[in-house]
Amino acid sequence: MEIKSGNGYPSSALSNFAPHAFIFDGVAVASMEGLLQAFKFDKVHVQVEVCKLIGAAAKRRGSKRNWQERQTLYWNGVEYPRSSEEYQLLLDRAYQAMFDQSESFRKALLATNKAVLTHSIGRSKQSETVFTKNEFCSRLTHLRSKLQSKGLTW
Repeated sequence: MEIKSGNGYPSSALSNFAPHAFIFDGVAVASMEGLLQAFKFDKVHVQVEVCKLIGAAAKRRGSKRNWQERQTLYWNGVEYPRSSEEYQLLLDRAYQAMFDQSESFRKALLATNKAVLTHSIGRSKQSETVFTKNEFCSRLTHLRSKLQSKGLTW
């Protein structure tokens, strides 16, 4: 199943552009895209504002940030080298927070049943994107497995 904002349900509901509100480290997040784009900014007050954005608006807000040169991302005053285990743990915590707090996200995950999740428009190289297609799809698959192991079905 191709995860993409323009596709039908549940694919579109699993896109980072989808409006799933949650709180992450005390910051209100309107969509995962808002949070991912916020990682490109080193100033906390700017991150808080970017986290309020959904979908394409969030993507546009972060699109001109040249984080690739330094390969450094930020959250709450902490620097994260893009290729670090610490950054992977930050991504894990972010997805876990959305999973725990957003019923609509969990329902969409369950609705994928056993489909192989793909994201062909995503990039593969960590140095080029804050979130590769493999990082994305593997987290979705892992979280879906957690739901299914509890015997939950769509």
